Amino acid sequence: MITMRLRSKYQNFYIVLFTVILFGVIVTGFFQFWPHTQETERERRNLFTIPDLNSVPEVKILSTSQPAHKGDITCSHYECLDVYRCGKDANMISVYIYPVKKYIDENGIIITNTLSKEFHEVLTTIASSSFYTAEPEKACLFIPSIDMLSQNTLRTHENGQVLAQLPRWNHGLNHLLFNILPGTVPDFNTSLDVPRGKAIVAGGGFSTWTYRSGFDVSIPVFNPEVSLILLPEVDIKADRKYLAISAQIGIHPDFRDELDDLANSHSDILILDRCESGNEDETDTSKMCKGNDQFRYPHVLQDATFCIILRRARLGQPALSDALKAGCIPVVVIDTYVMPFADVLDWTRASISIREEELERLPDILSLTSSTQIQLMRKQALFYWENYFKSMGQIALTTLQIINDRIFPYMKKSYASWNEPSKENTISPFFLPKMPPKAEGFTAVVLTYNRVESLFKIIREIAKTPSLSKILVVWNNQEMSPPAATTWPKISKPLKVVQTKENKLSNRFYPYDEIETECVLALDDDILMLNPDELEFGYEVWREFPDRLVGYPGRLHTWDEATGKWKYESEWTSSTSMVLSGAAFYHKYFNFLYTHRMPSVIKMWVDENFNCEDIAMNFLISNVTGKPPMKVTPKKKFKCPECIITGNLSADPKHMETRSECISDFAKIYGIMALKSVEYRADPVLHIDNVPEELKRFKNVGDI
Repeated sequence: MITMRLRSKYQNFYIVLFTVILFGVIVTGFFQFWPHTQETERERRNLFTIPDLNSVPEVKILSTSQPAHKGDITCSHYECLDVYRCGKDANMISVYIYPVKKYIDENGIIITNTLSKEFHEVLTTIASSSFYTAEPEKACLFIPSIDMLSQNTLRTHENGQVLAQLPRWNHGLNHLLFNILPGTVPDFNTSLDVPRGKAIVAGGGFSTWTYRSGFDVSIPVFNPEVSLILLPEVDIKADRKYLAISAQIGIHPDFRDELDDLANSHSDILILDRCESGNEDETDTSKMCKGNDQFRYPHVLQDATFCIILRRARLGQPALSDALKAGCIPVVVIDTYVMPFADVLDWTRASISIREEELERLPDILSLTSSTQIQLMRKQALFYWENYFKSMGQIALTTLQIINDRIFPYMKKSYASWNEPSKENTISPFFLPKMPPKAEGFTAVVLTYNRVESLFKIIREIAKTPSLSKILVVWNNQEMSPPAATTWPKISKPLKVVQTKENKLSNRFYPYDEIETECVLALDDDILMLNPDELEFGYEVWREFPDRLVGYPGRLHTWDEATGKWKYESEWTSSTSMVLSGAAFYHKYFNFLYTHRMPSVIKMWVDENFNCEDIAMNFLISNVTGKPPMKVTPKKKFKCPECIITGNLSADPKHMETRSECISDFAKIYGIMALKSVEYRADPVLHIDNVPEELKRFKNVGDI
């Protein structure tokens, strides 16, 4: 009886416990999956809408209202921008757009321009972006919903009055205005004439006299009609019918005369103008003419290698955007013009700029551009169009990103991010840590064959490097065994020797299990010139750039017009595109890629010809990351005089010729020139400063 009561008692307990648990699960699920009324960030962004313009509230601006102050030409990022309003929630600017209103004067006449399709796209794109905030208290930038893209019909004084009455105007501080066509007849000023105080201007026609560098943003002159035209794909490697085309109307007569002279003496230069019609008011922008010959526009631009861009009444020209769309390399002949997004885009990669007085020398100047350079510039022009010029939405977001980079420089996009076309076949090693731990150190992998004396010297020297974790000697001689264990140098760091089965240069890049650190230092057994300070500094630089090849001997690839091939340069130059793996740091991940993912034909060539393994590694890393190598310290001499008599490969006269062939062959295999040139070198702080030696951390960094 007692047993039955206990069983009944516990049975009731478990039933109650199960009921409580079930109820908790149901309640949790209800709150987890039932639709919430809480606003999401996306919903907050969508709070901005552009209403029917017939129903927006009207605001009357009195003629006696004070306008905003005239634009402050002395404004800079540090004086006319309150950065303390920015980054309250994240390392990103937040942008507030004023509600759309209809501003009228005392006579009931509308002051502001009707919202154009282009400005509508600017506002809606920003409102749907991660930059937008619906809360003005959290905003870093304020954008008035007043269309000032074109000054042609703008009532400048009255629009200045409208700006001054905005609730958060504050003399224009932290306000951004978009303007593509500045100025009006007869002066056509190169900056917006509306009184605007301290506001930032994203303008389409700046000159170097009106552009406030680091504050304003130079934007393209957008051509809405051409942007909608679908052009056929054209092979960027194909030759084109014309060397250069000019397809602008309204060019100054002096420029027109010079162009006609060029066309008369060069049959491959085509000069187009407006097609004549019975009605002067009718203009078919889809056609351009030369005499009675008609050409489809902008399709005809695809028939030219270069497109000539000249000033008209305004500096900024839609012809620049049209040329980029057609993959036609712009030749910009506009003195003092500030190119669009000049702060971040490297226009030397996509265009040619010449002075107006040099126009008559145009054919000679263009003839200096190699066919390889033309292909690269076409590709870059198309890249700029697709990413920054294609729509007003892209122009608006690019503008905000540039301003964001100025306010948060430590989070800004890199030069490569702005200017490097992405490659579909790349493997981005994003998992690599941004700053590997210093305590882990590096593993020195020394490739050797039979130079025992110099090998032992190197081991003794690099063992003094504080961050060295282990030395791994790759013994590449199958005919001779490594020295006896008792003869090796006695050092305080672990020393391991692996003997390879075949004498191959690629053995230095094998992913050995003995490599336990992320960082690898590849060393030849004849590099006796590097001291512990130089090695330690090189490792510190690699920790900041773990996706780069960081090394000491720098080399360069150049294009040889005479042979039509790439050339290997070992002379001292201001540029570097390779660092030799005879003394270089890199992430061990690239050992895996070299052994298992690199095109096998390259690895086979290296092993069969006993050369170019370092060039192959440079190609591999630059192709994967899209970044150039990093050269460290001024040291340039890496010869081992006593090693020449023992068969140094680089002493062979054919060595340089073979390495040039490697570069050309590897470029063909990859399908692109993967190597990236850079004019940069990392040196220790205080290295050459005249200060007491005890203040210098790396005291023994060589000068040559």
